[in-house]
Amino acid sequence: MRIMIGCEESQVVCKAFRDRGHEAYSCDLIDTRGNKDWHIKGDIMDNLKGWDLIILHPSCTEMAVSGNRWYGRGMKYHQKRLDAVAWTVKLWFDAIKECGKVVMENPVSVLWSYIPVTQYIQPWQFGHGETKKTGLKLHGLPKLVPTKIVDGREQNVWKMAPGPNRKRDRSVTFYGIAEGMASQWG
Repeated sequence: MRIMIGCEESQVVCKAFRDRGHEAYSCDLIDTRGNKDWHIKGDIMDNLKGWDLIILHPSCTEMAVSGNRWYGRGMKYHQKRLDAVAWTVKLWFDAIKECGKVVMENPVSVLWSYIPVTQYIQPWQFGHGETKKTGLKLHGLPKLVPTKIVDGREQNVWKMAPGPNRKRDRSVTFYGIAEGMASQWG
């Protein structure tokens, strides 16, 4: 399959599909930390045509409910939230016009008021003893089935220390989830 993973620079999901023989590419505005030959540096909106599967990881900073104290109604950055939602909703509808199989991933988010979430998953359902409730909106695909339920319910992601890479590192998809995606949707 030809697979586009939009808004991904880590290439965790891209690599999981590549490991199964698929022609997968990541696309982001920034350089990849992975294989440059598998990365399209550019706007995902310009790279939606010609794929068998599109997986989208739009930025959650403005849309996550955990940011309500900055982005909520009446807050200083509320317009940034509205802009992020509008861009992401457009991305979703543009993607499903181009491809019969599309997934959009985001945490607990105001986005799901505009595009109803299909299912929520947790890292502990895919071999990681952590919690990070993640929503998936699915188009033309079945729900993701847990592959390895493990004990442990640590909230390590939000406990990451401040630093220049915190946002980037918090957004990386757990490899067990990426493996689940590749094995079930590939």
